Amino acid sequence: MPSQERASAAAAFKVLRRPQVPYGTLAAALFFLGQFSLFTYLRPFLETVTRVDVTTISALLLLMGVAGLIGTSIIGFVIRERLYASLIVMPFVMALIAVAVTAFGSSSVAIAPLMFLWGFIGTAAPVGWWTWVSKALPDDAEAGGGLMVAVVQLAITTGAAGGGVLFDYSGYQSTFLFSAVILALSSCVILVGALRRKARADARCAACVSASPAL
Repeated sequence: MPSQERASAAAAFKVLRRPQVPYGTLAAALFFLGQFSLFTYLRPFLETVTRVDVTTISALLLLMGVAGLIGTSIIGFVIRERLYASLIVMPFVMALIAVAVTAFGSSSVAIAPLMFLWGFIGTAAPVGWWTWVSKALPDDAEAGGGLMVAVVQLAITTGAAGGGVLFDYSGYQSTFLFSAVILALSSCVILVGALRRKARADARCAACVSASPAL
């Protein structure tokens, strides 16, 4: 659909001046960086650590895909009322999954449900981030969307490259624990942003009350 206003390239960076945008953008970057530093190397991990054959790997990836379909079907109902809570909880749970995969990676029985949960949350989470863009920038969604696309693509590339370096030099444990730390940081950053947003809202309400004429 045609836009009423044409956004310049610089407009994508101007939205960073909005109070909550830097927190959300950084949290989203950390989320995708952490997610893809692990996800990119699932196959070599499954081949060398879990030691499953190609057919089983395909079945596990299919399981993740089905879980993602279920997750994206459900997430809309959750973020409708609990957007910030969802953005805080999802990366934190994925960080716990990354730690669990590291600890129980040799067990195919344990890996299957962990991969289901990873697909369930990891595929649904981007819906939450794009919803955040529309909520945070309702009057400038085009510029915000452009900025988010650039940030996400850079984060995915950085995560895949960084995870690969760690995988080659230190093994899967370093890669997956790195993913867990980055995902936990994403949760912390959006939590700080949510708390600051609430504080600003409370301050505005207090100002409105104090400015209202006494009855």
